[in-house]
Amino acid sequence: MTTESASATANTMKDDRPKGRVLIVDDDRAMCEMVESALKRRGFGAAWKTSADEGLKLLGNEEFDVVVTDLNMQGTSGLELCQQVVANRPDVPVVVVTAFGSMETAIGAIRAGAYDFVTKPFEMEDLALTLERATQHRALREEVKRLRQAVSDRQRFNDMIGASSAMEKVYDLIGRVAETEATILITGESGTGKELVARAVHNRSRRKEGPFVAINCAAMPESLLESELFGHTKGAFTDARSARAGLFVKASGGTIFLDEIGEMPAGMQAKLLRVLQERTVRPVGGDSEIPFDARILAATNRDLETEVAERKFREDLFYRINVVRIHSPPLRSRGSDVLLLAQAFLERFANLHRTNVKGLSSAAAERLLAYSWPGNVRELQNCIERAVALARFETLGVDDLPEKLRDYKPSRVLVESEDPSELLPMDEVERRYVLRVLQAVGGNKTLAAEVLGFDRRTLYRKLERYGQAEGRPAGSEALPD
Repeated sequence: MTTESASATANTMKDDRPKGRVLIVDDDRAMCEMVESALKRRGFGAAWKTSADEGLKLLGNEEFDVVVTDLNMQGTSGLELCQQVVANRPDVPVVVVTAFGSMETAIGAIRAGAYDFVTKPFEMEDLALTLERATQHRALREEVKRLRQAVSDRQRFNDMIGASSAMEKVYDLIGRVAETEATILITGESGTGKELVARAVHNRSRRKEGPFVAINCAAMPESLLESELFGHTKGAFTDARSARAGLFVKASGGTIFLDEIGEMPAGMQAKLLRVLQERTVRPVGGDSEIPFDARILAATNRDLETEVAERKFREDLFYRINVVRIHSPPLRSRGSDVLLLAQAFLERFANLHRTNVKGLSSAAAERLLAYSWPGNVRELQNCIERAVALARFETLGVDDLPEKLRDYKPSRVLVESEDPSELLPMDEVERRYVLRVLQAVGGNKTLAAEVLGFDRRTLYRKLERYGQAEGRPAGSEALPD
């Protein structure tokens, strides 16, 4: 290497912005010290070694953004150093310094994987600019790597598909709570994929090697549900010919998923509360407690706040399971995710049914986007499977869709008409809008009240007036109108 020019030194101003960390390798100690000092004045971090072997060792122990090395050194050459860095640390660019006129050597270094080269004698400003470009190049490569990892992470969310802001919130919450032991309540309408959320939490948790045990709390009577969850002893009831461990014990080391917990009978709610508090279960017919070690995930399509207010769901159990809440959004709020899901289902069913269907026509896509999807992702899946099975061409058209999609017309409150006969009284506008909001949130009165700016009791009074209320919160009878 060579000394920096006096004019460059005189004009150099210190830049406080960090520009990256440079490893300098040269068998001339004085040159290393001079370049280190000059780079530090220009905002770089720097360290140096006087042999390629020492430089490689330091690179293995510390993080650098770029390596700058002289080609002609005693022992291991700069070219060999470049080859080893490229082989072992391909993320770190190498800038080589070669004598003027040694272009063949410089080209050899580029072929060996060097990012760039500078020739002697050089101005320090030229070297600094080259190193700055090299560090920016590394930063760009690291960003690309990060984005690829982010895509890979998204792909590891089981079968969850979606790029909407609503789904990004779900992914973010899953990522933040998966490795904790917090109890999670997953809410959302039927068909939104609540079990997929639960499986994603399990698969990204420390318990992923353990079992994932799911049970639908609405699918069986109370006595059978108790036996399934807590187990039973031999002879505890007719047909109990042998003892059987319950699902809480079977889920030890993993996760138990209590689907449709809002449907659980009141008697079971009290027993479940005790289980969650004590972390032990007593089998049906048993007289001793059995400990278990399972993470609890629960899901419901009910508005549990309203259920609590109506005394249909235990308040203490609600707070026990609602430590962290993840809301699985309805399909109608996920925008173009409808088309991502439709294409994924189309490919799956085309392969399953061995058809040549490749994609959607623009007209069919428009109908899918316009439809409100009350059955959510499950309804979309059914729709696409039917269309693929009946399709006559490679592209799904409007005629391949179910009649309810072909004839669907979005409901709107008319407010812009110039014809007075088409305009509505304010009470009717409010009624239609309130009911439309309630439909949009899947009947969740708590969420509907939040969207409308009402408290829940006000919403109940309006729904009663519309003949739509299923009940009132406890204590609301005494409220003045």
